[in-house]
Amino acid sequence: MDIREILDFMPHRYPILLIDRIEEINENSVVAKKNITYNEPIFQGHFPDNPIFPGVLIVESMAQAAAVLLHNGRGFKKEEKDTYFMGIEKVKFKKPVKPGDSMMLDVEIVQEKRLKKGIVLKLKGKAKVDSKVVTTGSLTVGAFDKS
Repeated sequence: MDIREILDFMPHRYPILLIDRIEEINENSVVAKKNITYNEPIFQGHFPDNPIFPGVLIVESMAQAAAVLLHNGRGFKKEEKDTYFMGIEKVKFKKPVKPGDSMMLDVEIVQEKRLKKGIVLKLKGKAKVDSKVVTTGSLTVGAFDKS
């Protein structure tokens, strides 16, 4: 999926859209890419002399990949349901992510629960740069009827 297709799934727009491409996707997992560039607004204040992509944005990137996975193949559109990042657990930051890095986000469903007005996914995720794990954690995302 390129950025145009991602925009069909996601309500996020610049500067908070944090995935650039979906490399692989199936019913239970997704691999997404986020290119880290120095011109992102966060680097104006997040250590301009030693720019590091904030950990909270790495986790948000994984959650956005999870949101695309939630919508993909489950028969609804962003106009029908609101998607929420509902929880994080056991997040570990192992290495810093810096401008020039391409971050790969691997997210896999651990549990899927269908509700009367929505769906909740529990997932495990990891972010990698140059095949080295930089962040791991568990995520919960959900989508619920707009009404």
